[in-house]
Amino acid sequence: MDLEQLKYPIGKFKMPADFTSGSINTFISDIENFPSLLRKEVEALNNEQLDTPYRPEGWTIRQVVNHCADSHMNSLIRFKLALTEENPTIKPYFEERWAELADSKTMPVAAALTMLDGLHTRWVVLLKAMTSADFEKTFVHPQSGRIFSLKQTLALYSWHCQHHLAHITTLKNSRNWN
Repeated sequence: MDLEQLKYPIGKFKMPADFTSGSINTFISDIENFPSLLRKEVEALNNEQLDTPYRPEGWTIRQVVNHCADSHMNSLIRFKLALTEENPTIKPYFEERWAELADSKTMPVAAALTMLDGLHTRWVVLLKAMTSADFEKTFVHPQSGRIFSLKQTLALYSWHCQHHLAHITTLKNSRNWN
């Protein structure tokens, strides 16, 4: 595999041209199923395996799991801000710096998996209660100045779940860890 394929095993994110109730439901389902799928892929891995990067100069599996907890926590907050404020400006964070902190690099993944279970349970309850008008609500990302709708953000995070899950499954398959 070349480096680009290792970075983006399912391809780079492409914003859907159209959002239907079916696609929204699929995205919600992806978010709902992610914690159990991730847990299934990582719970039997030993520390050496968890500390293996999914690509040269990439994050370790441990960092990927912790990154998902960090990223999805931030996303839930962004959803809540957009649902309760008029086009709020969100707070960005340096994900690459967070991935280098001790909790991301050294902790057992159990805490992040537990966070993802609870976080996704709450997120899915919120998502399933949202109306079509709610999915049109927006927030501003201050680094780019772009306005993102919640339906766009939902699609992105559906992809994000599959993207990082594929990092792990691709590495496991290449090492015969299944």
